[in-house]
Amino acid sequence: MLLAIDTSTDTASLALAQDNTVLAELTWRSKQNHTTQLLPNLNQLFKLTETNAKSLTAIIVAQGPGSFNGLRVGVSAAKGLAFSLGIPIVGVNSLEVAAYQYAETGLPVCAIFNAGRSEIATATYQKKYGKWQQLVKADIVTVEHLCKQTTKKTLFCGEFLPAVAAQIKTLLKTKAVIPPQIPDFKRASFLLELGQQRLNSGYIDDAVTLQPIYLRRPPIGAPKKE
Repeated sequence: MLLAIDTSTDTASLALAQDNTVLAELTWRSKQNHTTQLLPNLNQLFKLTETNAKSLTAIIVAQGPGSFNGLRVGVSAAKGLAFSLGIPIVGVNSLEVAAYQYAETGLPVCAIFNAGRSEIATATYQKKYGKWQQLVKADIVTVEHLCKQTTKKTLFCGEFLPAVAAQIKTLLKTKAVIPPQIPDFKRASFLLELGQQRLNSGYIDDAVTLQPIYLRRPPIGAPKKE
């Protein structure tokens, strides 16, 4: 049985799957409460499916980019479970997870997360000739820079402010496809699918060395002098 953990943004999501079938999924607005909400919701997921952690055969975790606190909580929990149970762990880029649900559109899919400081975290993917691939690596940019680099019709998705969507629409006009935000709320089942693909190909991360993906350092200043 596979467990997927995604706490990379204000929306947290968990999912369990067995034999390529999703047994249950929980998705909620955690905001900055990942520390207190993750384990109770994981226990609830086990209760819903009448299973327990001992039934797990692998852990799949959204590795970032995303919020510093959310990633720390999710990746730490995933590593702890994998290490204690002696089962494989696989990390997946959080932007790829957000983009993957739109793979079958055939369009380039640019996933966007808010990065603060009037910037966004983005990466672009596309399914071409039956193969899912990354077109533009993850980076932190401004909306203006992103739009200048967008030369063809592209679908934009992820968790970003309505003002960002409006700005993209204004700058790119018909080249921008922005679906409703509600479908973006569900993510852990897509994380499961991507993780399963990696497991099937023999890819496994090290539970000891796996680290969150941070595109910038935490906004923590130097200690004040006495």
